[in-house]
Amino acid sequence: MPSKMCWSYLSGLCFIVLFLISHGAKAQDINLVEEQIVEQVMDELEEGIDISEFTERLRYYYRHPIDINKTDGTELTELLFLNPFQITSLLQHRAQTGNFISILELQVVSGFDVKTVELLEPFITVNEGYFEKTSVKDFITNSEQQLMLRYGRILEKQHGYHVRDSSRSRYLGDPNRYMLRYRMNYQNDIRLAINMKKDAGEPFFKEKQRYGFDHYGFSVYIRNKGIFKSIVLGDYSLQSGQGLVLWNGLSFGKGAMITSSARQAAGLNSYTSMNESDYLRGVAATLTAGKFEVTPFVSWRKLSGNLIIENEGSVIKSISKSGLHRTQTEQQYRNAIKQFTTGVDWRYKNKRLQLGFLALYNRLNAPYMPEDNLRNLYAFRKPDNTNVGFNYQYTFRNIFLYGEFAHQLSQGWATNNGVIASLHPKLSLFFNYRNYDKKYFSAFAQGLGETRATTNETGLYTGIVYHPNRTFSWLNYIDLFKFPWLRYRVDAPSSGADFLSQLSYSWYKIGELSFRYRYRFKQENTAAIVPERYLADVERQQVRVSFRYKLNEIWEIRSRVEAAFYEKDGVQDYGGLVYQDVFWKPLNKKIQLNSRLAFFNTDSYETRIYAYENDVLYASSFPLYNKKGWRSYINARYRLGRHVDFWLRYAITVYRNEDSVGSGLEKSEGNRRSDIKIQFRYQW
Repeated sequence: MPSKMCWSYLSGLCFIVLFLISHGAKAQDINLVEEQIVEQVMDELEEGIDISEFTERLRYYYRHPIDINKTDGTELTELLFLNPFQITSLLQHRAQTGNFISILELQVVSGFDVKTVELLEPFITVNEGYFEKTSVKDFITNSEQQLMLRYGRILEKQHGYHVRDSSRSRYLGDPNRYMLRYRMNYQNDIRLAINMKKDAGEPFFKEKQRYGFDHYGFSVYIRNKGIFKSIVLGDYSLQSGQGLVLWNGLSFGKGAMITSSARQAAGLNSYTSMNESDYLRGVAATLTAGKFEVTPFVSWRKLSGNLIIENEGSVIKSISKSGLHRTQTEQQYRNAIKQFTTGVDWRYKNKRLQLGFLALYNRLNAPYMPEDNLRNLYAFRKPDNTNVGFNYQYTFRNIFLYGEFAHQLSQGWATNNGVIASLHPKLSLFFNYRNYDKKYFSAFAQGLGETRATTNETGLYTGIVYHPNRTFSWLNYIDLFKFPWLRYRVDAPSSGADFLSQLSYSWYKIGELSFRYRYRFKQENTAAIVPERYLADVERQQVRVSFRYKLNEIWEIRSRVEAAFYEKDGVQDYGGLVYQDVFWKPLNKKIQLNSRLAFFNTDSYETRIYAYENDVLYASSFPLYNKKGWRSYINARYRLGRHVDFWLRYAITVYRNEDSVGSGLEKSEGNRRSDIKIQFRYQW
């Protein structure tokens, strides 16, 4: 690891902080707010995951802020980074003291600190008018519409595109990526979304994609029509309780915004993400009657997976969520599995108390039969299952209680319960207990945990946030967890711990300097050659220093130094990352630019480092930095009038001492990998 370079860079970073400490600047733009939220609530996301569903929602409320004097809290839940305690406190404060006069009043509301108010400010307002009636003329005049096209590809020649022997595994399509999306939105009460997507390597107008794109998505969303709070036709997401039974779309786990771990279910919504999994397709509606809400739903979908047809009957060996259908095998798996889902979600709301009950039935066209080994002894092996869940939320003064109990009929149980307490305007405490039985299974569960499986796990998760003043914040959390049964690469019950501490100093809307330390401990099968396999302790530590500062109205810089340490079986590996971002946004100019230069050096895959990257609008980049080399990208946006925007992105990674990049069909000769994206948007 290049420690001398890191210390030199850190010294220079501190000098910049001291030099710029007295400068001022205007408020953050939406891109920075997005980045701050994403990095705090989504730590180490999977590479290539699509978060456009979330960022699209943020940008809508950025253009049409939520009136906190009129909202019932529903719109605030859609922001996702607010926890239920904060939303309840806001509504109670308004009921007790009257309407807000200024957004700054939120600083005296229990559960809100300066940092939260700063993140929330771009998305809210007071006394914002809205249309009470809808006419055809008004609908046509005031509807927002946009059409977006995106093209991308890896520039290097990859092996999968050049295999000519049809008997060998190969990519059936070209390396180009295409995306088309159309949006229509009328005052957020009527929304139409159409998605079309082709991934690299997938056929286009041939094979099973004879109709063009590999993935089509469609949804119509209507709300506030009589007793119907919302109606969705097509693709939709439904979130309930703490996600132990049903949670579609993005879910936030452990991260620097620890109170977001108390899930705020957004209920029924249209599904607009480009992710090709974790959604429902059919019809659903939320009906209201006084303090009660009921959401019946039904879904018919086709999934990709390995369906084996046998004389005794068909069985499902695996289900794929990648959305990739590039090879002949992946084409055979495409839409092979049929899924039927139905259920009903009840909610009762009465001031400080909210209760919910969910019943869900899910059926596949064949039983799921995973690999027959000891690890899968308690795996679910039937074609259908029924889950029920009860969830609650209750606020007592400055204490917020929440939780969910879930049961898979004739199988196992799962529970997640917690409390958020505002002990002092400067001090908040968070505590959570989870227990997911090894026999419990739900096809749509995304409960808080060390893994995403919501099964075979118990844990105690607690954290504290201290804000001595508006500039300093210090947060700490620790998560102690156990796995009562075997897991992948862990042939015995195991345990672990996760600890994070982060200290931040911020210049209000100007800049921030933060220091983070994270320690993680787990147990895995030993890699050593021994007569009898046993579990080895695995330790991973990370140290991060981040800095951002707005120099003036045009220039902004963001920097990071991060180091990783990994140890298993007495073998130690190190990793390091240093990057510098520069943003250029001239006033009243049609063009904007931002760029990054990063150097990384890791001894192994275990010391890989993830870092959020700026991208074209609604695209997401969370690449891992692995091996040794440097990476750079540049993003350009050009606005051609009021209605037309163009984006261009070029990224390149150069590896040291490597003759090829990638493996298998993704392998390309040479030591570099470069990527280009071009995006066009027309809005009216």
